[in-house]
Amino acid sequence: MAYETLPQMLSRIDLFAGVPREVLDDLVQRGARLTTQPGRRVVEQGGTDAGLQVVLDGGAEVLVNDEPRGSIKPGDYFGEISLIDGAPRSATIVTGPDGMTTFALSSMVFAPVIAENPTVARCLLQALCARIRAVEGASVDAP
Repeated sequence: MAYETLPQMLSRIDLFAGVPREVLDDLVQRGARLTTQPGRRVVEQGGTDAGLQVVLDGGAEVLVNDEPRGSIKPGDYFGEISLIDGAPRSATIVTGPDGMTTFALSSMVFAPVIAENPTVARCLLQALCARIRAVEGASVDAP
């Protein structure tokens, strides 16, 4: 597999699809890489920390009210809801057996990027709307 830069990876996820390369480069400069050991909680449901994390390597399990809700892998992300509304975390994320490396953006870093770049806000809104539609569709299809 060919080497992929962080801006290239970010451009492939729905939150940043269509965001100009110079804005992605700016986001990379403002963010940080975080490594979490296996079996650790990355974020805690109800926690007041806010920030977006994109999984670069490894993976984790998503828990809501201590019930498994799926897993996340490279290219997935979490924290976008609390990043926007500042409300407590809606899920707990626990790293898998290989741990996890993420690219993280705090709300303090991300807010000015949204204010300066309407394209980022538009991409974020489109991604969140797609998630809402998927959830609504799943609940309609459920027995």
